[in-house]
Amino acid sequence: MRSRVGTTPRLGAVGLAVLVALAAASGCGRQSTEAPAVPPPVTVAHPLARAVADYLDFTGNTAAVNSVTLVARVEGYLEQVHFTDGALVKKGQLLFTIQQEQYQAQLQQAMANIAAQKAALWHARVEFARYSHLLTEDAATQTEVDQWHYKRDAAQADLLAAKAQLELAQLNLSYTTLRAPFDGRIGRHLVNPGNLVGTTGKQTPLAEISQINPLYVYFTINERDLLRIIRRTGASPGQIEAHSEDIPVYFGLSDESGFPHRGRLDFASISVAPTTGTLQVRGVFPNPNLTILPGLFVRVRIKAQQKRNSLLVPGDALSFDQQGEYVLVVDENNIVKRKGVKTSFQIGDMVVVEEGLTAGDWVITEGLLQAIPGREVRPERSMIPAPPDSDSAGG
Repeated sequence: MRSRVGTTPRLGAVGLAVLVALAAASGCGRQSTEAPAVPPPVTVAHPLARAVADYLDFTGNTAAVNSVTLVARVEGYLEQVHFTDGALVKKGQLLFTIQQEQYQAQLQQAMANIAAQKAALWHARVEFARYSHLLTEDAATQTEVDQWHYKRDAAQADLLAAKAQLELAQLNLSYTTLRAPFDGRIGRHLVNPGNLVGTTGKQTPLAEISQINPLYVYFTINERDLLRIIRRTGASPGQIEAHSEDIPVYFGLSDESGFPHRGRLDFASISVAPTTGTLQVRGVFPNPNLTILPGLFVRVRIKAQQKRNSLLVPGDALSFDQQGEYVLVVDENNIVKRKGVKTSFQIGDMVVVEEGLTAGDWVITEGLLQAIPGREVRPERSMIPAPPDSDSAGG
């Protein structure tokens, strides 16, 4: 009996403690579920309204304005190379010397032949005059006069031939020295001194020289874009050269931001390729430091002359999914919404939005990872800074 009476109070106390603990736990659970969630903060701003010019983007490649392979035009042993491989050379600079003794001797021989022909002509003229006078006195025959007439004319012809041989000898001697035809950069020498070059019927390339200041950039343009350019200038493709100053062209290398190099359009093919519907176009660009080499692939941009009002958003505000490009906006109830947009070209860090936005939309520019369409956010309004004005075609 004592054991029962002693046990019952202890069990009742334990049960009461358990009930109190359960009640406290259920109370805490109700408080945690009923506490309202704080909306995440985001930064929003209106799209930037600005007048911008249209751009046409292409892919092109650089090319030298002039490129020449120097070859030996006379036969002889290569005596000397007067340049360092890869060096910059000036127009008229001596580059190669071919053995000259043979051609100097031929020149002297041609000069001696001229002297002999001049003497022969003088003698023929004197004799023709003498026999012509003797003929009037019946001291010579007509046949003798005719012979000296022939010899005089033949001597005149021989003198002309001798002068031609002299010019050829001088020309061949000049071919023994090869000079730079223009300012440019020369490649490596392809033949070492001591080798025979210019053998008959075979050209011997000696080196290649290229002029890369200014520099050409070739690219192709489709029919639609070509018509847009023509309408801007009012010129036909064959008259683009006359309007080249009105059509600036920009390009950027693969490791450059934007399009920092400015040039002009100076040539377009005379016809559109029927198979591709494209036209080859060329721009010319200054390259004073000679840092841009021929054969590089570049991004080309042509800037329109007319401007139009457009909306710009930061590139970081633009996202992509299976449906395409979109931005996240906040409505009047601070609810996030997805808006599909259509963009065109980029100006610095800004992207031009062609469709899908209005000037009054609040675009989320920061905090995109916390913004979920259909959820509430806590927007902090700001302004999008305008990109700096630049003459580098949006670069």
